[in-house]
Amino acid sequence: MCASTILIAPLNWGLGHATRCVPIIRNYLANGQRVVLAADGDALSWLKSEFPDLKTIRLPGFNIQYSPSGSQLFAIIRQLPKIIAGTIREHRHLKKLIREENIQTVISDNRFGLWNKSVKSIYITHQLLIRAPYRWMEPLLRFCHRCIINRYDECWIPDIEGDGNLSGELSHKYPLPRNARLIGWLSRFPSTNAIPVKKNYTNLCLISGPEPHRTLFEQMCIGRFKNSIEPTLIVRGKPGDCMSESAIGNIDLVSVLSSGELKTHLLQTPNIFCRSGYSTLMDLKLLEREANLFPTPGQPEQEYLSKLHKK
Repeated sequence: MCASTILIAPLNWGLGHATRCVPIIRNYLANGQRVVLAADGDALSWLKSEFPDLKTIRLPGFNIQYSPSGSQLFAIIRQLPKIIAGTIREHRHLKKLIREENIQTVISDNRFGLWNKSVKSIYITHQLLIRAPYRWMEPLLRFCHRCIINRYDECWIPDIEGDGNLSGELSHKYPLPRNARLIGWLSRFPSTNAIPVKKNYTNLCLISGPEPHRTLFEQMCIGRFKNSIEPTLIVRGKPGDCMSESAIGNIDLVSVLSSGELKTHLLQTPNIFCRSGYSTLMDLKLLEREANLFPTPGQPEQEYLSKLHKK
């Protein structure tokens, strides 16, 4: 029996969408399936480093620019033409990929246009409810997102039922769409072996998210610890950056770590500082760690999750 080909395509919006696809990728590989990865930017660079033997394809995304301050929703609304054009472009590109790579299943992590009636199309999201700065906007956003979800054969929600869930109202406020189901938390770490590291630290800062807030958070962490005597590790979340390692006082900065090294630091470092992105929360939960959470300013989803999981 010939192995089927699975296309897995995460959104390039920080690294979280890519990292949470790792257990899905490993599961298909363990079952003898052929996996092709499609992304762009840092997400593609990271996937190449994590799975060097798999075929990767550059699939351009929206390249959304965040505002340095204020509501990110309004910044995104201003870029709606770019989002719509990008969705149409990736939908057309998918037809070509299906033909060239003989794809039978497409798994899209929050990419709106990667569905096709000729193959099984699966959409991953934890935001059935998209938080907005004004509540009156949420029904419209929910309706628009539901229209996207309905294009797919299945919608996978990386969470669990009951009081122990992580997404709160984002996935559990309303009944699930007819094609949706909860699949449990997704994290690369349960199937990753921790490996020894050269140095232990008191503080670990995980920098992530879209620009310019990735850089602003990095600068904030440097400012906080540059005069401290406590050894601090800052993981910059830039897999394609040529600056792999540097130091400022007692701060060590690295562009990216292997999953095994990062797991070790997450388990051993007393103090963790990070954004309140959902993929990060799943990682922390499955490693049984707590962290100091800093939501991306003006991003209602992260602000909500930060309050929900405040240390």
